[in-house]
Amino acid sequence: MAVYLKEGKSEAALKATDAGVKETVEKMIREIEAHGDVAVRNYSATLDRWSPAAFRLTAEAIQEIVDRTPEQVIRDIRFAQQQIRFFAEQQRASILDIEIETLPGIFIGHKNIPVNSVGCYIPGGRYPMVASSHMSILTAKVAGVKRVIACTPPINGQIPEATVCAMHFAGADEIYILGGVQALCAMAIGTGSIPATDMIVGPGNAYVAEAKRQLYGRVGIDLFAGPTEVLVIADDTADAEMVACDILGQAEHGPTSPGVLITTSGQLAQDTLLEIEKQLAVLPTADIARVAWENNGSVILVEDEAEAIRIADELASEHVEVLTRNPGIFLEKMTNYGALFLGPETNVAYGDKVIGTNHTLPTRKAAKYTGGLWVGKFLKNCTYQRCTPAASAIIGEYAMRLCELEGFAGHKAQAALRVKRYGKR
Repeated sequence: MAVYLKEGKSEAALKATDAGVKETVEKMIREIEAHGDVAVRNYSATLDRWSPAAFRLTAEAIQEIVDRTPEQVIRDIRFAQQQIRFFAEQQRASILDIEIETLPGIFIGHKNIPVNSVGCYIPGGRYPMVASSHMSILTAKVAGVKRVIACTPPINGQIPEATVCAMHFAGADEIYILGGVQALCAMAIGTGSIPATDMIVGPGNAYVAEAKRQLYGRVGIDLFAGPTEVLVIADDTADAEMVACDILGQAEHGPTSPGVLITTSGQLAQDTLLEIEKQLAVLPTADIARVAWENNGSVILVEDEAEAIRIADELASEHVEVLTRNPGIFLEKMTNYGALFLGPETNVAYGDKVIGTNHTLPTRKAAKYTGGLWVGKFLKNCTYQRCTPAASAIIGEYAMRLCELEGFAGHKAQAALRVKRYGKR
């Protein structure tokens, strides 16, 4: 029987916070629908104190930014993109078009067709999210998307230059310094200066997530992403320093980020609670991480690995680190997670920044029905069929009877016309 030694906020409390966000976003979408560029500029000026002559960066401005960016920064960005591109290319290679002859003269198949245009949101705000450029823009390009545009907000009234470099190297066709709901709406709805895209992707704060929710259907999205989550599953072979470090490493994202420890060791649970306080005393981002931990942190003591797997699958967390004797058991048996990090040698930061897997992942239990962003999200699996005349007549006989069974006279007529035209005379 699992015992909660510490528990975060309830789902009811989280939903109460969401209600106010929903109303604000609805109002912003209505205004941008009605007033386009004017509304976008007003929101940018009000919320970000940013109202340049043009939100889109020119090719010359981008090159100037690249030229003054430190060489080590450029090398590091390119290294990360090399890892992410390689993995995305292998994923793309695994997605095949097919055509099969199911019966003599009947051919059916599918093609994987890239979305024509995608808008990528690269968050800023508290931190310049350089890595999100790789995860969305680069992955879309590997998938074969023809037009990939990207928006990122100014930070304290300045262009985040390392982020712009990453967006450029990833292959963005258009780069806009524009943030928040106004950026998502501009890309999804279109304005006089920003042509609409067919899909919008990328993480962001609660307002960005809500904008994606409300815009979904008008455009495609990657997934509904809430505050980042980390779950650490550990036994008595793990050490409290590492567990605490990895939980707080995600807690610094924001005050609503959940961090959870599931453990079979009562000693590790108690040691981790103490170690978190110790590390918070020196962590430079403790002002954020402490609020996240105090409001959303949980420690769950379980009897064995089977119970740990059951509870972990129910939580369906975005990031799951496994610090146990045999991490492979969790890879074999767990079914609900955004990404697994197996063993103490790896961690969420590797996945977030550089190792090659994508960091845009499902949160708030969405891992029960979807994985994260990958090349497949930018592809439409579209089927087709063709028949020889003789095969059309044969399959048409079955279609006629099945349509009649359901009462579809017009459908039956389609089949009957083929049987009459292509059948034996």
